[in-house]
Amino acid sequence: MGSPFSKADNKNNTKTSSAHCQESGLRKRKSNESFQETNIKKQRSDFAPDSSQFQMKPGNSKKKDNEHGVVGLDQYEDKESCKRKNIHQLVGRLNLLGKFHSKLKSNTFLQVSAPSLQRHEPCEESNLVQTYIQRLLMTDYRARYIPVKEKPSEVFNTQRTMSLDTGKADAFEKIFKRSAPEQTNEQSRSQPIHPMDIQMIVYLYADNFLRQLMVTKLSQCQYALPLLVPNPFTQEIEFPLWTFRQIKKSWKSHKRNISKNQTIQQAETPMIAFFRFSEVSASKSELMNNLINERHNTFFHRHCCGSSKSHLLMDGVVEIAWYCPSGDKNDKFPDCVAFCNLHGDAQANETQLKILTKDSSINVVLLPYLDKSDKIMAMVEKLYSSTKPLICLLTEDDSGVSKLQEGKYTIGLKQRNKSDISEDVRRAIKDCLSKKLSVFKLTNIGKHTGIKVDENDDDCRGGKDTAEWMIRLLEGKELFKIKETFLPCQGKLWHDWCLKNKELHRPQGDNIEMHNSQKQTEMHKIREQQKASSVSNFMTLFTDKIYSRNVDEKMYFLKWLGILLDEYTSEDLSILHHKYDEKWSKVLDLKKKHNKSEHLAVEQSQLEMLSEKLNAATFGLEHILREIGQIYESDVCVKKNTGSGCKIDVRSLPRIVAELMISGYPLELMDGDAAHVPLIWVQAVLEELIKILGDQRVFVLSVLGIQSTGKSTMLNAMFGLQFAVSAGRCTRGAFMQLVKVSEELRKEIHFDYILVVDTEGLRALELAGRSTRNHDNEMATFVVGLGNMTLINIFGENPAEMQDILQIVVQAFLRMKKVRLNPSCVFVHQNVSDVTAGNKNKEGRRQLQEKLDEIIVTYRKLEEEYAKWTWSLRSAMLEIEDKLHNRINNRQLHKVEIRELEEEMAKTLEEVKSSMKHYFEEHKEKEMLIQWRLKFQEKIKHLHGELVRDAKRKLENIIYQKEALTKLDGEKTLHERKLLEKSKELAFSLKHMAHDENELRRLFESVWEKWVSELTADVPPFKEIDLENDVITILNEMHEGTLVRSRFSKFENIFQVSDFIIYVNPIKKSGRNPNVTSLLPQEEQESIKQLMHNVLRQTENRVKSKSVAKIGYNSSYIQEIAQLVKDSVGGHKCMYTKYEFKKEFIVDLTLYMCQQAGMRFAELHQVFREANDPWIYLEKKKPEYYSVFQGFCKGATSAAVFGALICSELKKPILQSVYNKTANDLAGEMRTNIPAFKGNRSNLEKHILKALAEEEDFYKFIEYINYPRDHFEDFIQREVKAYITEGNSSSLVMIKGNIRHKEQCVITAAETATAEVLSKGGDANLWLEIFSDCLKDKLEYSKEHLTGNCCQDITDFELLEKVVKKELHPIIAELNRTLTKTSDIEMKMFREQPDEVLIEHFCQCCWEQCPFCKAICINTMEDHPGDHIVPFHRNCGMNGMFYKGTTNLSVSFCTSAVASDRHFYPSTNADRKIPWKFYKTAGPKYANWSITPDFSELPYWKWFVCRFQSDLEKYYHKTFKGSGEIPHAWRSYTKEDAIESLDKYL
Repeated sequence: MGSPFSKADNKNNTKTSSAHCQESGLRKRKSNESFQETNIKKQRSDFAPDSSQFQMKPGNSKKKDNEHGVVGLDQYEDKESCKRKNIHQLVGRLNLLGKFHSKLKSNTFLQVSAPSLQRHEPCEESNLVQTYIQRLLMTDYRARYIPVKEKPSEVFNTQRTMSLDTGKADAFEKIFKRSAPEQTNEQSRSQPIHPMDIQMIVYLYADNFLRQLMVTKLSQCQYALPLLVPNPFTQEIEFPLWTFRQIKKSWKSHKRNISKNQTIQQAETPMIAFFRFSEVSASKSELMNNLINERHNTFFHRHCCGSSKSHLLMDGVVEIAWYCPSGDKNDKFPDCVAFCNLHGDAQANETQLKILTKDSSINVVLLPYLDKSDKIMAMVEKLYSSTKPLICLLTEDDSGVSKLQEGKYTIGLKQRNKSDISEDVRRAIKDCLSKKLSVFKLTNIGKHTGIKVDENDDDCRGGKDTAEWMIRLLEGKELFKIKETFLPCQGKLWHDWCLKNKELHRPQGDNIEMHNSQKQTEMHKIREQQKASSVSNFMTLFTDKIYSRNVDEKMYFLKWLGILLDEYTSEDLSILHHKYDEKWSKVLDLKKKHNKSEHLAVEQSQLEMLSEKLNAATFGLEHILREIGQIYESDVCVKKNTGSGCKIDVRSLPRIVAELMISGYPLELMDGDAAHVPLIWVQAVLEELIKILGDQRVFVLSVLGIQSTGKSTMLNAMFGLQFAVSAGRCTRGAFMQLVKVSEELRKEIHFDYILVVDTEGLRALELAGRSTRNHDNEMATFVVGLGNMTLINIFGENPAEMQDILQIVVQAFLRMKKVRLNPSCVFVHQNVSDVTAGNKNKEGRRQLQEKLDEIIVTYRKLEEEYAKWTWSLRSAMLEIEDKLHNRINNRQLHKVEIRELEEEMAKTLEEVKSSMKHYFEEHKEKEMLIQWRLKFQEKIKHLHGELVRDAKRKLENIIYQKEALTKLDGEKTLHERKLLEKSKELAFSLKHMAHDENELRRLFESVWEKWVSELTADVPPFKEIDLENDVITILNEMHEGTLVRSRFSKFENIFQVSDFIIYVNPIKKSGRNPNVTSLLPQEEQESIKQLMHNVLRQTENRVKSKSVAKIGYNSSYIQEIAQLVKDSVGGHKCMYTKYEFKKEFIVDLTLYMCQQAGMRFAELHQVFREANDPWIYLEKKKPEYYSVFQGFCKGATSAAVFGALICSELKKPILQSVYNKTANDLAGEMRTNIPAFKGNRSNLEKHILKALAEEEDFYKFIEYINYPRDHFEDFIQREVKAYITEGNSSSLVMIKGNIRHKEQCVITAAETATAEVLSKGGDANLWLEIFSDCLKDKLEYSKEHLTGNCCQDITDFELLEKVVKKELHPIIAELNRTLTKTSDIEMKMFREQPDEVLIEHFCQCCWEQCPFCKAICINTMEDHPGDHIVPFHRNCGMNGMFYKGTTNLSVSFCTSAVASDRHFYPSTNADRKIPWKFYKTAGPKYANWSITPDFSELPYWKWFVCRFQSDLEKYYHKTFKGSGEIPHAWRSYTKEDAIESLDKYL
């Protein structure tokens, strides 16, 4: 194995420089040499601050130059002279000639220009500087990697060479693109500019303010920063301390679990110095990157994009970077550590080496193989004898870590793995850090001699002195009283004025003019008080300085004042934050205990006081400028002299601040503390701006979004601005900053400037408990009205948050219409974070956490209520269906109207609406619930409509069935009536034999068959069905007959096929070998299985929809099934592999479906036959008519016989009605008693997952993952069956209760019929009509066969009633006897079984599955609007997803994957890869899913993957290895943890 680190950049660079500079003196000079030399000398005089720096050493000056800037020097010129020439060439190529003294300034680049918009296009060399700076200011980490356009001459030469290639040249010329004798062609090619040369030349040419801005942005890009810089133009080594002043670092130490956020010059940390002696074969910078962050090139090295062999300005530069731990166990180092990197050979940079080794905590040196006599060894000996730890990295040694003595190590690098080397070095460093070491402080570097410190500049020192003087004025004052003391105009007086101004514009009372006059007087008095306030020395010093004509000193002063104010207040603010945290914790503990005592009230009051102190203690430059604004406003408003003795030239203040705005300072537009715009002041500043700049065209861009979502950071990145940002420091109010538009863009966008407005966030948690909604609406109206365009900033892609903002934004835009403004808005999704954000935002985060907990609990309770409301509607509709079903079967209803169903449901719907209204309006969390009210009202409305439409469809189907059987029912009624008459006649003729039971039975039997034969003589026999023949006949019509017969003869279960390659023909792409047999990928196999599963489900549903038991079988049903299969297969789309199904597939699948459907049709047709075949039907009636015959024989009256017959005929209808009623009642009871059925589908899924975990059956998991609806239905069926039949007595109690109820219904019907007949003087027919009418809604009963002449002799209706009551009792007793234990309950007796009721309740919803992990959409509507969503996604490997080109299953969760910069392939055969962030572009099945990028992963699925790792690997024929290795932390989850997580999160 070769060395993991390539040869050092410096080695190559040194050689390259020599190669550039040395040309053979024997070479023949070209004719244009003299011209080129003269030209270069002329450029030199324009370029250098001191032309003598670039003078040639004496000797023969033989050089060769060209337009691409490569200068060749002869052997007499030394490297330094050559380097100066190359730097001169670099300056020329970058279009910087003559700009060293004038310096590059930040305002030149803080503008919107074409290069800043064309981020992905190659750049001209002459524009590299502008492009680099603008991208860096936009915090674009790719600023280092700017593609450069080729020059047209180079392209032309290349093309010409290609076109003239005749093939006659030798191999050398062809391969190396040059001829053997002439080796000068390389000179004609332009050497690429090294990315770090661009950075350093810009740095050297920049003024101190631009340098500071550059270094701050480099730090934000997580790049190393220049610490010591050799200036080739001044020959000085510069220490740019000023550039570090605005940099803050955040970290969390492992030792004391303390978070820190410090300006970097204050930080005291260990410092590890890296350097090398001589030339080594390993890359030091690359090694350092691997130590800090192997995924980011903190230090630029040779393998970075754009690197080249030559660099000119990095030798001797010392760069520094800090490793900042997050407190996580995966941190590389336990505390903040500084890393310094000396570029180049340390021997040649003695000053830098001396400083580094003096201030370092640990020295790390890269060494080649050395002899003891080497001069370098003397320096190594000195380092070794030092007390500081030394780690020697030996590039020619292949050994591991060797500890020579305490604090002294050697580590070999040769032919070793990168990660092993990094781990060894890191371990050695950690070992050293565990001992007590000296610490490094950035400011100490400035104490060394031989270097130039930028802060020693006269203007810088002058600005600092004044700022320090002002800070000394603050000493001894309590921080939260400073603003009150030194800035009196903006405190209570200003807040009172703002309040009065709001009251002025919101008049109350009857006399509005009196009200307005009073408010204006009060406001004027406040202005007088403001003007009377004496201007403090603090403010006098400030205004004196900003009046200064020395612009640089003024800018230094403002920067220093901001820096020193931050330093002065940070310690006290930290203490206040700590006190606030402690107090908040106490309040939180008391709340958790539900403590409502006075103690809680006291603690909350103290918490509020601390919050006010925190606000008062915040003190920055923006507050000083705010005070200036109030001084100006009070002066303008109060014309007379009030004796304030103000020496400030107040009227010139707007111009001074306008100049600051032009220079890049933001101006406060709205005071966030007072929530008010100082209109007089802002107008005055803008007027001065117009005077200075002229009447320019301005585009106003504002931003709006939730608090702490990175609005300021986004604007800074977009325009390179410097709105104040840091974790825990949220913008208050609104600030505006002016951005210039470059000349070339002005014509295109028709604006000269963009005014960027940064605003306070919505949903400010510190406003919790106050009227946040009104505040947010006011802020949104202000921001939207102000801007030509408003950026609506969304943190992540949380749909709930977007909905929250939308409500506010829509209201704001509606208000704009009223004032005829037409702004536009753009939604921006982004994500930001900070290491210490967790601690810095503790107040907000803790309140947010508590608020989120409340929201979750509230929403869950709302869903529970919703489940109750939906069940009320569904249960009511089931009862209505049952009632109307009976009416239809009793021929009392012949048409169903939607209006009638709605009227039946009206009472229940009104009750539900009333319950919802009460819940949303009276609930203690009604303010929170209001956001969901409309959504749930719409869902209830949708469900009600669905229930009504579905009921109408089902009832109309029953009516159709009944009408289809009208003739058959009429014949049955006629047959029964004739049998009744015959039985009665026979009985009267045999009365004398009444005591001989056997003889009577014999005689009845002898005539029964004769009667039935006579009655059915004209009825054709019931035709036997031949399903096999029907299937073959229909398939022959649809497919080739020979194929059908062939497949039928060797029919097999297609669902047992393991590889569907036998059923498909791959579609070959042109140009491929036709003999190559393609394998069918696993995903296509799964797609075919899914197709078959869907066809099976549709077949089952189609079979259920056919009322074969009611109206009989028809061969067209088989034809429908066959057509269904054909359409489904025809509509199937290949995922990615192109193939077509063979004919055998569709025939086999159709045969299987027809077989399944046929078996069920045969069973149902037998039921139909038994109910309607006259022979079978009349044979069943035989016992009833024998009873009639027997009764009449024994002399019973017609009333007695008919009463007994009525009761015997009611036995089956009563039982059926009881089962029908019990189904609904049981479903309702189970929803109360079975935990899985208590809530919504999410709750049901939670219990399903618990059951799966308890059983630990892998294949049940697979069924759940692949066919979730089937698994849900199976689970419901099992739970229902267990509840009803496995020892649960409540179901029997319920059935017997319903039996008693039906018994009472019959008795009541008999009593009602008797009473009405007696009162009306009616006959038996009327009695039967009234009796059946009373039962029409309760059970199915037909009276038709009893009416007519058969019952004309019944006159004693009281006797008939008495007989019915008497004969009913044994019938009821017999029913009860047949139902003594739960196993007696026959599930098939339920017309609509309880499990079907619950399945319809829970499963009429969306079943779409995530295309990555197969998580199920949680929407409760099947065809819902909007995207599919699910709160918790799963591990993608569960779905068989794997890393392309490997057999490694994925361990990613799709929610974390979509937040990454990684890609995925929609299929194993896909050529294009899709960025996870743009997953919606992968195809239709991806486009309709909303997957929120977050890290909310359910531990349950991590346990599942670990528990069933081997099963998953076997099932998918892949492994969890390599990139798919399961994280060790996942294995810590137990089954109990998995189940507990379900209760916690679902």
